[in-house]
Amino acid sequence: MFFDDYKQHADAQVRTSLLWEYDLARFDWQKMRTLVVQRVVERGRRDDFYAILNLYGLEGVREGIREIPTLNPKDRSFVCTTFHLKKEELKCCTQKPYRLQHWNS
Repeated sequence: MFFDDYKQHADAQVRTSLLWEYDLARFDWQKMRTLVVQRVVERGRRDDFYAILNLYGLEGVREGIREIPTLNPKDRSFVCTTFHLKKEELKCCTQKPYRLQHWNS
């Protein structure tokens, strides 16, 4: 895996700018795992990935990735390749799209 050496970066932290709208002093990192993982996948740097791997573990990050509701094709391809996931495992690929219904139907 690309981030196999993450345990050597135990001091890495998620940049606060990725979660700018939250009060991090009161932030529940476990409850908000999917959001944190999504922000790191979409906008993170290498140290941000090290931080979430140290925080959640490899399986915790993989589970967080599976629960992300939307990912663009580039990020989806990256996480599938890097974390050895299949597209069919991702919520963003398996959930049915929201469809507006017409009032007269």
